[in-house]
Amino acid sequence: MTVTDEKTDLRIYVQDARDALLWKLEGLSEYDLRRPLTPTGTNLLGLVKHVTGAEALYFGDTFGRPFPEPAPVWITGGTEPNGDMWARADESTEEIVGRYRRVWAHSDATIEALPLDAVGKVPFGARHEQTLHRVLVHMIAETHRHVGHADLVRELVDGATGQRSDGANTAPGDADWWRAHHDRVEQAARQAGGPA
Repeated sequence: MTVTDEKTDLRIYVQDARDALLWKLEGLSEYDLRRPLTPTGTNLLGLVKHVTGAEALYFGDTFGRPFPEPAPVWITGGTEPNGDMWARADESTEEIVGRYRRVWAHSDATIEALPLDAVGKVPFGARHEQTLHRVLVHMIAETHRHVGHADLVRELVDGATGQRSDGANTAPGDADWWRAHHDRVEQAARQAGGPA
């Protein structure tokens, strides 16, 4: 068993979430990256934009280490509500993903430079002062929450599932197995009181 320190453990989990979010984009067309697949417009590239802004704010501004590039309007809030949750046609995937990677490098520099008990000031909300430890836990939860959204959106796009591209953390089964599983779940729901 390898023993690691607390900061290393937290960094592993935040990076795991980042990597999972980006693999959900792999191999898709520009349309599929951007198309809204829920009634509220949830889409893959918008999730990346949103998490980029959150990381830039929480690991940057909160600790007096602002992200060094000019912040786009979707990070500063200078856009319509939910403007950070979708990609305009003039925003390239490379631009959005590239900015996310640069923001996470900046975030990692903050994590490396500061002790876990360093206190920062979140520029909004009721819990103004936060330790780096708490911000790391928040961003792990925030990013994994949006990876869960990306899981569902990606499955709706092309059926790809799992935390990683190899699908090793999902039940094994071909399309026929999954259809039978879906039918079993539907039958149980109907028996429990669903529509006849």
